[in-house]
Amino acid sequence: MTTAIETPSGLGPHSADRRTRTAQIKTRARSLGFQKVGIVKADKLLDEQTRLEEWLRRGYHGEMSWITREPQQRADPQQLFPTARTIVVVALNYYTPHQHANHSATGKISRYAWGDDYHEVVGNKLRELLDWIKHEWPEAEGKVCVDIQPTMDKAWAVRAGLGWMGKHTNVITQDFGSWIFIGELLLNVELEYDDVEVADQCGSCTLCIDACPTGAIVEPYVVDANLCISHATIESRAPEIRADVAEKLEGWVYGCDICQDVCPWNHTTPVTAEARFEPRAGNINGDLSELLELTPETYAARFRHSAMKRAKLAGLQRNARTLVGNGRSAMNRTPQAGSPRGVVDREGAK
Repeated sequence: MTTAIETPSGLGPHSADRRTRTAQIKTRARSLGFQKVGIVKADKLLDEQTRLEEWLRRGYHGEMSWITREPQQRADPQQLFPTARTIVVVALNYYTPHQHANHSATGKISRYAWGDDYHEVVGNKLRELLDWIKHEWPEAEGKVCVDIQPTMDKAWAVRAGLGWMGKHTNVITQDFGSWIFIGELLLNVELEYDDVEVADQCGSCTLCIDACPTGAIVEPYVVDANLCISHATIESRAPEIRADVAEKLEGWVYGCDICQDVCPWNHTTPVTAEARFEPRAGNINGDLSELLELTPETYAARFRHSAMKRAKLAGLQRNARTLVGNGRSAMNRTPQAGSPRGVVDREGAK
């Protein structure tokens, strides 16, 4: 067993040992399948909190009222885990090369939900990492966060140097585009921190903004969830999808990938090595008639260990009913390919 890791009190090994242990943790995280790993100090996200509060003030959170609860907690990791000193931020590639079919009897499903539930896949890997850290250094304690906990996952990914915030508000990495899941491991120990963030490389490109059929990206880096197809088909619990969104679903029955599909950074993403992200049967395009015939029992069996549970049975059937009523599920627009990655204009980047 290696020497005990530095304690929250500040007493412990010198910086060379801390640097070695940091490298060991990164190596272990990569061995568990994470493609990108960054380690940052568990400071408050003050600028990010200000932007979040302004976004909430403008009412852009839509029906996601849970975001309005204590936004300061989302920006302060020590309110979630009081002894937090360090945050290990990871990214896991989920890209598979399958494509949606244009068929009037089906609805398109967002790529992130094709395979097994990412909360479980990423969470289990992070818990395995935490168990290893605690075995190596018994003083260590931690908390795993994968999207459900009140943390600002994308902000931490940017802080940790995994990528930059795209104009569609997804984190973009140079190697995997935005086809990544993000997770964090909060630790009560101090490590060596990454302090170099990746520069914004969206430049003057506005493909994601221009492609959004509902105009949900109201300005660069700002999404109005009220207009977002993903919000309407996943988060909304309304009995009917609002008319101005419903008429522009473009065949999506669960989520929407349009802003990511057109992004030049997503055109050469390598295929994930994680077999659990391979599409389940019927999860690339959902059969609308089958969705409408689901019962609570068949729904529970069909979507066990799937992220699609988020929409609930009523939501999925509302979405399917809307597509059938619109008669638009066959009218799936093929996104215009973005310019080759090498010629994306970098001028004007933030």
